[in-house]
Amino acid sequence: MDRREIAALLAIIGRLDPRTIRTDPGEARDQIAQWHVLLGDVPTVTPHGWDASVAARQHIRTSPYQILPADIARPWESYRRDRLARHSDPTPSADPDDQAAWTAELIGTRRAVAAGTAQPAQARAITSGRDGIDPRLKARLRQIGSCIPPAARAALAPYRPARAAREAAIAQGQPDALSVRCQWCDARPGEPCRRRRIGPDDGVRGTVPRATPHPGRLDLAAQQTEPIEQVQQSAMA
Repeated sequence: MDRREIAALLAIIGRLDPRTIRTDPGEARDQIAQWHVLLGDVPTVTPHGWDASVAARQHIRTSPYQILPADIARPWESYRRDRLARHSDPTPSADPDDQAAWTAELIGTRRAVAAGTAQPAQARAITSGRDGIDPRLKARLRQIGSCIPPAARAALAPYRPARAAREAAIAQGQPDALSVRCQWCDARPGEPCRRRRIGPDDGVRGTVPRATPHPGRLDLAAQQTEPIEQVQQSAMA
């Protein structure tokens, strides 16, 4: 609040509690200067729920003591803490490699929430899926094409042989074998097939992931893909 706003607030308070009125011009100037030093960083009103006159009226209504600047500053600090406690930092739209821009946007959002000029960003539920992504991030993801850059995907391929084989098969137009359950090793959709380790007594000692799915799983995926392709062809016809 500037000095004019402080004077207007003191005028409102004086009408509600005459004990705060200063009739001497010098005392009135000193009172405005004192309140301005203590409440200069407190806004008069914000777009989202804060009003200094409401805080003053609440104190005068509930307390028998004469109002002080601290009786306005305390509710303001509580207002700030409550808003920051309900705020979960949304992912900045700036390039993550630009540390300065990323940090500046994060800090700017927090300051706007604390100052009451922006609403707290609530954490999205896990079930919100891709619909809850920020539109700017969604546009950037469409531009890139994948969350993993091609160079990083190629570097990870030797350590993820099953996923690399799956991606290569899909790129070649083959059916996605991991989209169905394997009837041989009971691997669930999305999981690679597993190979059994047999001991000398013909007992199963363990299983290890296979780089390629079982042939029966490929056939099952192809069977489920064919009806979809037929429906698409008939729709185009």
